[in-house]
Amino acid sequence: MRFANVATAFSVVLIGLVLASVRREHIRAEYSVSWLGAGVVLLVLARWRALQDWLSTALGVNDAPLALLMVSGAVFLVVLYRFSLVISRLKDSNIALMQRVAILEFRLTNLDEKNKETAAN
Repeated sequence: MRFANVATAFSVVLIGLVLASVRREHIRAEYSVSWLGAGVVLLVLARWRALQDWLSTALGVNDAPLALLMVSGAVFLVVLYRFSLVISRLKDSNIALMQRVAILEFRLTNLDEKNKETAAN
């Protein structure tokens, strides 16, 4: 039961931190949904003993807190995987943007050189 209390405290702190971060605009609302969902899942699992017992039976473990830990870990892995996809997409977008900026700088440099040549003539 002590683990369930720790998990409850952790989930409440997580939910509070996410809501405070959204309020201060440190995290975008679309990304906060995953963390809020993970916090709520953890809170529900930590407080619902019958669900813990069912999960421990379904997962084939003898201890309900172990089942809670396994499911919580899986939920957080899914959230982290989702953010890995977002980060990868942003990295690809940044590379494409840097390439476009480099092309524009090259064209601007060439245009400046042509303007200097025509002004010198």
